[in-house]
Parts: sequence; structure tokens; C-alpha cells
Amino acid sequence: MYDTINMKLKQEEVKGIDLLQEIPCRLSNTSEHYFNEGKSKAISGYLGNLKVSVTEYGIKINDNSLCKWYLGDNFQTLGRGDTKRAVEKLSDLLCLPIEKADILRIDLAQNIIMNHDLSIYYNHLGTMQYYSRLEQSTGLYYQNKKRQLVFYNKVADYKSKGLQIPDMYKNRQVLRYELRYKKAIIKQFNLPELKAKTLYNEAFYMQIIDKWYHEYSNINKIRDAIKFDYSMIKTKRQYQLQSILYYVNMTGGELEAIKEVNEASKLGKLSKKQAYDLREQIKQACKSELFTCKSEVISELDKKIKESVRFYN
Repeated sequence: MYDTINMKLKQEEVKGIDLLQEIPCRLSNTSEHYFNEGKSKAISGYLGNLKVSVTEYGIKINDNSLCKWYLGDNFQTLGRGDTKRAVEKLSDLLCLPIEKADILRIDLAQNIIMNHDLSIYYNHLGTMQYYSRLEQSTGLYYQNKKRQLVFYNKVADYKSKGLQIPDMYKNRQVLRYELRYKKAIIKQFNLPELKAKTLYNEAFYMQIIDKWYHEYSNINKIRDAIKFDYSMIKTKRQYQLQSILYYVNMTGGELEAIKEVNEASKLGKLSKKQAYDLREQIKQACKSELFTCKSEVISELDKKIKESVRFYN
């Protein structure tokens, strides 16, 4: 499930080793620059596709996929065992205890083969509390200051980069779902520290995969509306819900209706309280089991996401 892993090994973990003297000779394409008003030096280079930056204070390994470095491509992902072996290989090549490095970023990912064009699934993934929903030409993003959820076409991504697509994925609709922990990771996991060796600890690995699943579960899934039918309406509240759904359909769906309310609020036509109330009414109406039904494509996606977490190793 792991893809990109950024980490930093502090000097205090390798006392007695002159990092600026020992590490750059193990790298390719090195360059140096100065910081702290020219008082401190940093040397950057590459270990394969991994960027390694060295100062007297420690080394950082970042800016590329650990999975691609270890397995040769990142169409795959790293399981618990491969992650342990990748860390051990890094330690051997750099002659450093990389298992003691602090983790700065984690990307979890999985490829899911779908039955339909991927844009259909994006259109059924709605808003998410505490996240901004961003539609991109390459896929769909949910992000806040600490995390990012990304859904995109992995085959199209590989084609755009001129990379070879594995045979089993050729001519398939391959949805890539990634959960990226980008900042304040130890706070998000309520840990005093998060080291490289923790990544392949079984309890932590199970926990982070559960988070990958639950973050997806927290996305509001857009249901399909049922045709207006007066015989289904028995109360005033049901009539209100059906009327709201009629408005939602006229504006182009739940997302467009919410967008219209947000724009009205920004233009001063609605107060923040009015906009909030309208958004909540729209969401409640679109979740009504009397007037809507669960989308078949979301049923498919829910099932396949759930199957992805059945086996932790």
C-alpha cells in the first residue's frame, strides 16, 4: 500500500559519523548550496530515483517514490514486507540506520480495476467534511492542510509519462486511490514519534490501512434520484424533500446545487447561516432513501475498496 515515503535521519542518531564527508560519495549527480547566510552547507544528489539531501544536521530522503526505487515502478505498491526490505536496502547502501529515520510524509495507494469510464465514479463522489473538493483534468482531489485524497487514472498517468504499462492493466479502467499524509504526521496518529521501522510494524500497518479505507468512507456518495412520484408523498416534509430534489436536478445535481449556494453566499445574496442551512437541506434531500437510491457505480466502488483492505500483508 505504500508509495512515496519522505524521511529524515538526524545527526543525533548517527553520532560519530561525518555525514557531509561520508554520504555524498555514495550519490550521483551531486550539487551543493549554502544556507544560514552561507555558514552551513548542503549537498544534494540521487540514490537511483530518490533525492538525498545531506547537511551536518542529518539527511533527508524525499521527492520520489520509495516503491519505484525498490520495485522498479510505482504501478505496484509496497506491502509491509517489501517496505522492511526497502529500508534495509537503503541502510546498506548508505551505511546508515535508516530504520531510525523520522517519517515526514506517507502516501498510501491502491490500484482498483473498474467496469466503467472513471469520470462516472468521480461524478458520484461528493463533498467531504473538512476537505476541499477539487476537480482536475487528471482526476479528483480532496485536500486540507494535512492530508490529500487523490483519485486518478493510473493507466493514463503512465501513458502521459511514456512509461510501460504492466500487461495485466493494459486496456483496463484502473482507478488509483491515494491517501497522502503530508504534514504533522505524528499528531495525526497521536504518536510521540514515527520512525521508518514503524511503517512495517504490524499494528501500525493495520491502523494506517484502516485509515485509508475510512477516509474514503467519509466522502459523501451521490445517490441517484428517483423520478418524481406524487403517490410517494405522504407528509409535508416529504414534499419539501422532493421539491429540493427537483431543484437539485434542475441545477445539474447535488454538487452543482451546493456550488450555486456557495456562489450566492460569496455574492452576499445569502448569509453564512442561510447558506449553511440550504447546503444541509440539499444534502439531507439527496440522502433520502424514499426519493433516491444508491448508485450502482458507487456500490461497485464501495465493494472493491473494501476488498482492498481484506488482506493487510
